[in-house]
Amino acid sequence: MEKLEEIIDTFEFLDDWEDKYRFVIDAGKAVPVIPEAARVDANLIRGCQSQVWMTTTTNPDGTLHLNLDSDAHIVRGLISIVLAAYNDKSPTAILEFDIEGLFSRLALLEHLSQTRGNGLRAMIQRIEQIATRAA
Repeated sequence: MEKLEEIIDTFEFLDDWEDKYRFVIDAGKAVPVIPEAARVDANLIRGCQSQVWMTTTTNPDGTLHLNLDSDAHIVRGLISIVLAAYNDKSPTAILEFDIEGLFSRLALLEHLSQTRGNGLRAMIQRIEQIATRAA
């Protein structure tokens, strides 16, 4: 999976949004698939246009390991960006990270449909809720 710095560098390098979309979709191919047994209603994130499932585990060092998956290629790509920002970070680091600043820097939300943007925010909200409970 891509590291956050690599994602930012690639977005800054690519001029055309079609190329950026292709990059996002390709990055999504590296997102691990959630097992079928975890694709249950309790793990479904509400507010997403596509189906998105999330499970979390706490690593021995207290960081949160996030597992996200979707049935849509572009959403899996967006998940790769979210995971690069949040995965295996402490709850405090997750809550302190400026995700809106990242989205702004990538000009991401302005190039997504409103429903995709709402789904992305629903993912972030769920992660932040989990981080708040764990903090």
